[in-house]
Amino acid sequence: MQSSTHTTVLLHEACDALLPERENVTLVDGTFGRGGHSRLLLSRMPKSSKLIALDRDESAEREAKSITDERFRFVRSNFGALKAALRQVGVARIDGLLLDIGVSSPQLDEAERGFSFMRDGPLDMRMDQSNGFSAAEWLAHASAREIADVIHDYGEERFATRIATAIVTARERQPLERTVQLAQIVEKAVPARGGKQHPATKTFQAIRIHVNGELEELRMTLTQSLELLNPAARLAVISFHSLEDRIVKLWMRDESGKRAVDPRLLRLPLSAIKAPAPLLSVVGKDVEPSQAEVSANPRSRSARLRVAERTEAAFVGSEARA
Repeated sequence: MQSSTHTTVLLHEACDALLPERENVTLVDGTFGRGGHSRLLLSRMPKSSKLIALDRDESAEREAKSITDERFRFVRSNFGALKAALRQVGVARIDGLLLDIGVSSPQLDEAERGFSFMRDGPLDMRMDQSNGFSAAEWLAHASAREIADVIHDYGEERFATRIATAIVTARERQPLERTVQLAQIVEKAVPARGGKQHPATKTFQAIRIHVNGELEELRMTLTQSLELLNPAARLAVISFHSLEDRIVKLWMRDESGKRAVDPRLLRLPLSAIKAPAPLLSVVGKDVEPSQAEVSANPRSRSARLRVAERTEAAFVGSEARA
């Protein structure tokens, strides 16, 4: 059900949550990766249904070519451009959307991608290496303040300023072009701390999120899903990072009608408060990997799956609902 180089996290849980109990549906795997979720969905979908997969990674596109099922279509696109990608294949509404956010194991394991400090490689970190600036290019020109903000905001690293200062000092001596270079700079800048996590973990994570615009992509996709999902369609999101999970959790809460009330409205009579109809209904509680899955695949330990179902309410745009 999956590529031999990648273990798909929460595979059955996500597919169970997404698959509707009806035929002739259109599902979307917004983060194809190495195709684990897509392959299982195809094995369980009715013949009358179809699956569209998206990914911006060239390696994912090559993997997708191995799927010959006529119900399957692949679009090379980031999921933040979900609506435009579906338009390419003539689809306006869908019956399920799966997002598996973050970096895949093959991306981490391929030294030339530059995602991991565990393997020396070019300091790239782009999910689509044909687009945008690399981590090395950004670090060569960003100010110490910009670097510190990214490491603090996206890595939740309390030594962000110290690390940023060390990076700027080091680049004045020689260009930062390799992953091991950056990892060593961070390791020297951060005070010794216990635990199994490498001192550079949060910094690499933060720079990767920034280079790929991951949180912005997630927010755009969630908003677009409200317009694209048919009534009763499911949205299933797997996240690995606390910032991603927080975005999904709060967004689902707000769109399910549990948005915090503006204090100014509390002065009005209840009859004057007209809350918009909820666009989502949260399905169950968040799902974590089983102990058996974590034991077999330690990288799954931080994963969280959240599911919501589209209601009958009409989507009127984010500005009108704000």
